[in-house]
Amino acid sequence: MRLTVIGTGYLGATHAAAMAELGHDVLGIDIDPDKVAALASGRVPFHEPGLDELLAKHTASGRLRFTTSYAEAATFGQVHFVCVGTPQATDTDSGAADLSYVNAAVDALAAHLSPGTLVVGKSTVPVGTAHRLAGRLPTGTELAWNPEFLREGFAVQDTLRPDRLVMGVASAAAEALLREVYAAVIATGTPVVITDLPTAELVKTAANAFLATKISFINAMAEVCEASGGNVATLAEAIGHDNRIGSRFLRAGVGFGGGCLPKDIRAFRARAQELGAGRALAFLGEVDAINLRRRQRVLDLARELCGGSVAGRRVAVLGAAFKPDSDDIRDSPALDVAARLHRQDAQVTVFDPKAMDNARKAYPDLEYAATSTAVAEGADLVVHLTEWPEFGRIDPAMLPAAGRKIIDGRGGLDPARWRAAGWTFRALGRP
Repeated sequence: MRLTVIGTGYLGATHAAAMAELGHDVLGIDIDPDKVAALASGRVPFHEPGLDELLAKHTASGRLRFTTSYAEAATFGQVHFVCVGTPQATDTDSGAADLSYVNAAVDALAAHLSPGTLVVGKSTVPVGTAHRLAGRLPTGTELAWNPEFLREGFAVQDTLRPDRLVMGVASAAAEALLREVYAAVIATGTPVVITDLPTAELVKTAANAFLATKISFINAMAEVCEASGGNVATLAEAIGHDNRIGSRFLRAGVGFGGGCLPKDIRAFRARAQELGAGRALAFLGEVDAINLRRRQRVLDLARELCGGSVAGRRVAVLGAAFKPDSDDIRDSPALDVAARLHRQDAQVTVFDPKAMDNARKAYPDLEYAATSTAVAEGADLVVHLTEWPEFGRIDPAMLPAAGRKIIDGRGGLDPARWRAAGWTFRALGRP
């Protein structure tokens, strides 16, 4: 088939390359000419494992192209995927989503559409958005909603081998087109959920709300463990053996960040308020608050280990990305903590395997080192805040820190190994 993908960020670029891998001819559209030029030359302007190879392969074959022209896209495509961002609005305190990019993309495309084409939303939006956008399309075209469930760092495999496909459709014809798009994926046994537009929108926001709640639950248990002398790592292991609960997302730490969970739970709560169902999602306010409290707890531990104040102390921060296998620093707990330490007059140096360039641009007042060894040179305190595998492989006996004190903000280091090497080791929710 001939597909267009509107928006070429993490979601759009991955979706475009993956659709080409499935055998479709794909045209990506973006209003940023520099991004279009980079992608057209086979270069991904961000870090996502496996995407570089896929993009290079299909731009070279001609199966994947990029443009800034909506007119070209409308002429080319049978199915148009909308993959633009929905950040948190800055002109309100409600936490609502900013839908201006989605509105602009649909309007720009609609001006050129011919009857018989299908527009498919993949962006994360408040429930009711699809119904509203459908009214902006010309007669003879249709809107469907096909939410994405990508994990940064695993986006390629999550697109090519998803754990489910959700298709919100208003007609059998729209369902048939989407089934044709995903025929190769469906043939592998991937479950397909066919539903209406509102439910398809809610599936994504509900999934993110549940994951955020599970993460904040174990972090709340970490707070209780700190107050009572319990061990949250052992607690998580024990309750994780219950197959009704499961062990995933039960590692206590500095909390979640990134461009999805924080803004999505706030937008979900704001939309529920608009619908008169605010009490149903009031708990998400506490989920958000627990998450942010964990960052403050790291600061409290840092002051404690530094004798009551971090002023004038050298602090090494391991990590800048909000999660490993990504260079995404949006709402990064690591950089938020680093910036707060800096504001308390600590001398903060950061190292991250992939996110250094992005971190330097966003936080130019911090210092940066080239390796995990160099960042610790002469440090009074080391703080582990992004769970890169290479940080777990560090030999604590060889790390050239002066203070030999570490805070494990991700619960991913071996306490016994660090303590055996002479380090004072602290972690969230652990003795």
